[in-house]
Amino acid sequence: MTDHTVTSGSTTDGLPVAPTLGPTLQSAHVAQRPTLVDARVALISLLAIGVALAAGVIARLLTDLIGLITNLSFYGRLSTDFVSPAHHALGAWVIVVPAIGGVIVGFMARYGSEGIRGHGIPEAMEQVLLNQSRVPPRLTFLKPLSAAIAIGTGGPFGAEGPIIATGGALGSLVGQLFKTTAMERKTLLAAGAAAGMTATFGSPVSAVLLAIELLLFEFRPRSLIPVALASAVATGVRFSFVGAAPMFPVAGVSEPSGAALAGYIVLGALVGVASVYVTRAVYAIEDGFSKLPIHWMWWPALGGLVVGLVGLVAPHTLGVGYDNISDIVAGDVAGKALLLLCGFKLVSWSVALGSGTSGGTLAPLFTIGGGLGALLGAGGMLVCPWLGMDTRIAALVGMAAMFAGASRALLASVVFVLETTHQPLGLLPLLGGGTAAFFVSCLMLRNTIMTEKIVRRGVHVPAEYVADLFDQLVARDCASAPVVALQADDALGTVRAWLASGVDGSHHQGFPVLDPSGDLVGVVTRRDLLHPAEPDTRRVRDIVKRAPVVAYEDSSLRTVADLMVDLDLGRLPVVSRSAPNRIVGMLTRGDLLSVHKRRLNEAREARRVIQLVRRNHRRPEQDIEGPTQGREMARASGGV
Repeated sequence: MTDHTVTSGSTTDGLPVAPTLGPTLQSAHVAQRPTLVDARVALISLLAIGVALAAGVIARLLTDLIGLITNLSFYGRLSTDFVSPAHHALGAWVIVVPAIGGVIVGFMARYGSEGIRGHGIPEAMEQVLLNQSRVPPRLTFLKPLSAAIAIGTGGPFGAEGPIIATGGALGSLVGQLFKTTAMERKTLLAAGAAAGMTATFGSPVSAVLLAIELLLFEFRPRSLIPVALASAVATGVRFSFVGAAPMFPVAGVSEPSGAALAGYIVLGALVGVASVYVTRAVYAIEDGFSKLPIHWMWWPALGGLVVGLVGLVAPHTLGVGYDNISDIVAGDVAGKALLLLCGFKLVSWSVALGSGTSGGTLAPLFTIGGGLGALLGAGGMLVCPWLGMDTRIAALVGMAAMFAGASRALLASVVFVLETTHQPLGLLPLLGGGTAAFFVSCLMLRNTIMTEKIVRRGVHVPAEYVADLFDQLVARDCASAPVVALQADDALGTVRAWLASGVDGSHHQGFPVLDPSGDLVGVVTRRDLLHPAEPDTRRVRDIVKRAPVVAYEDSSLRTVADLMVDLDLGRLPVVSRSAPNRIVGMLTRGDLLSVHKRRLNEAREARRVIQLVRRNHRRPEQDIEGPTQGREMARASGGV
């Protein structure tokens, strides 16, 4: 038997060329480079724009519906004006109103869809991760209706969560109607959610970032383009209804000094600590409700009673409270009044959310975070007046820090406050304070307010988005070379004798087959060669079952791996783009796994270095050669 050893060659750089294929490769499968975008992205973008137009209208209708229910519940009048329940004249009867809303929402959840419970974003994440982004169509109608009832009867929630959930459900519904793939449905769901958030707050960039950080779990042009277009269109819809004014206007602030910036970073870290305990409190209350000896359908009613009791003492805690946020960032509420507002809002919102009713988290978190930031900023001005902090910027930092710490959507938190205030001078304090809160949250909190619920159900939520390792490497980086190949005209008897000899290379499970000129004919496996039905006199080329499947040496490992999975291959030849008939290496499943082994080894080495540094930091008298030598050195120097 004559084996043929091929050494690796070079490849051309730049864009792929169209090589002239030899006779053996005319029908070959070749690993193709994927395109970033294609005509399908244009179709999904058009659908996303349609979803955005509808989400913008739905956001307006939901706002009007909340206003109608609020006016009926607290003022006994027919009006869709978006008003606060704080100025009602119901007296102690106000306790009953949120409880009635809770009863209605409980019935809707039990007999309509349990998916209406909660603030919407975790449920949308769960559909993305587990159900191929297929949201039940009935949620498109039940979620906004239940939220309007809960909020309109005094629930201390923002309207944005239900609108985000409704927009996502609408995007998923459109994706299901148009026979899209799971990835495309996820994009449409995220586009609808981003459009809903934009239509509520006029914050298109932060809506895109929120979709990336909490729903898409990726950053790719084919998903980013439709989501960004949907957010831009939803902004136009919002402008047509309410204009371009900022949601929470702030005016007259000055450029912060370096000392003030340091103060805002410390403030952000402190609010980050508070965000951790706020998240824990919400789920502790939810756990408490789960231990009650009554059906969960009645939990929202009990939560509503607490909301009503708190609302009797602090009326401004009722409803969405967007006016509270505006007053806080404008500096119109401070001192004891601010402390009471934040404290009572926290109690009311955490109990209501823990009870499983329908409502959003963004507005309550911004209220609590903004109030805490303003209080800490005022304290900083008293204790360290030389820092030059501004309570209004401190409130903005508190808003971003609270949401960044609770949700870990850092970029969305920072940009959101910037967009809703139109205050560019707050960018550096927001970035510094938000990052500090994000850092503290990562240290102290395993799951976030968005992920804790679904993690408890056994769902794994990605926490880090990194570039695909297989996309960073190409076939030549891992292919085995030189290659042990078989001659196409050799008899099987000769090859079988060589396999039985146990010489170097004969243990492989697959072999490329070359014709006399060295061109690739195909690949045969060890099983093919040893099949008892094949006589010894038969030639190797006669048992090649199909045209060769090859990868160019500059093909990414992701492309190669996808091809191997699609065609159920354990190995494939690697060829040069300039000479596609000539094999330069072989790539197997084991070679692909070895890439991950390399990554694991690098991670282990990093951990070893960190542990070594920590050990030396604890015992500075030791060097890296070991604890025994360190103790001897310490004794020689008189140390303990």
